[in-house]
Amino acid sequence: MKVSKDHVAFVETELSGQVVRADSRAFDASSVTSLSDLVALVKSFVDQDRNTPLLGVGVGVPGSVDAQGSGVVDSSLLGWRQVPLGAVLSRELHVPVLVENNVNALAVAERLYGSGRKHSEFLVVTIGEGVGAGFVTGGAVVRGSRGGAGEIGHIPAVIDGPLCTCGNHGCIEALIGERALVEHARESGLIAPDATITALQEHADAGDPLAQDIFRGAGQPLGRTVAGLVQILDPEIVIVSGEGTRAWRHWAPGFERSFRAALTADRRSIPVIVESWDDEAWARGAAALVASAPFYSEESSGEQGRRVRARLTNVPAEVVGQ
Repeated sequence: MKVSKDHVAFVETELSGQVVRADSRAFDASSVTSLSDLVALVKSFVDQDRNTPLLGVGVGVPGSVDAQGSGVVDSSLLGWRQVPLGAVLSRELHVPVLVENNVNALAVAERLYGSGRKHSEFLVVTIGEGVGAGFVTGGAVVRGSRGGAGEIGHIPAVIDGPLCTCGNHGCIEALIGERALVEHARESGLIAPDATITALQEHADAGDPLAQDIFRGAGQPLGRTVAGLVQILDPEIVIVSGEGTRAWRHWAPGFERSFRAALTADRRSIPVIVESWDDEAWARGAAALVASAPFYSEESSGEQGRRVRARLTNVPAEVVGQ
């Protein structure tokens, strides 16, 4: 499942990544009862129309997840601080629960099922409500010391810029995230005060030059930021994904020009693959956390990964741990 501030996307998949069923349900991450509400939603989905044993639950969240693998979440987008999501869900569902940053989870899915299958070094960049990145090197996702690697949306870009959800000013996300683009369009009188990003894209699709300029203008700083990551990480490919890619043809002119121009000559030919998007993609990424757990060491996947392997082989967890 993928947790957002106003809804949760669910999928049930086979180990192959094949989606068996999917659903999306309203959710308020800011509610004082958000954790218990989430437990109720998950239980409802898990218990509905499922006749096969459940191997485990993967959860993608927009934020940092503790490096110890216990599933403690910090997320400025959700308004969560030290929320013990993994422990609570595992206790209530009686199955292993693997919690990960949503972009890292998506990178795992790309490695297993997507464009990253043929590459051991690649970069996943997501645009939409936020801006994020997942780094795969040597075939493994880079998590960082606190599980927060890839938070490129909070790279400071402009001094004294607009306020970001993280509390700082001038972050990339505050400049080109979905909320920033919508606010720009509203202030310009292009869309109604209560309109969403969908209305802005509809104007751009219809040929409105102001709407197209807003997306093109967002593509420029995104291109420079991604170019910086390419110079540092030297990946084989860049994969662009996220709900924002629905309007990619409007982002692309600004992105391509600034991205290629900011690279050194030896890296300007790096392929950029833009994935088609649907609402289930985030949740499929989270499911991939469970599917990939049997292939990683206990040091990489932690206690919950050990529990997944034990369930997969029907060997008692106590024996696997010996």
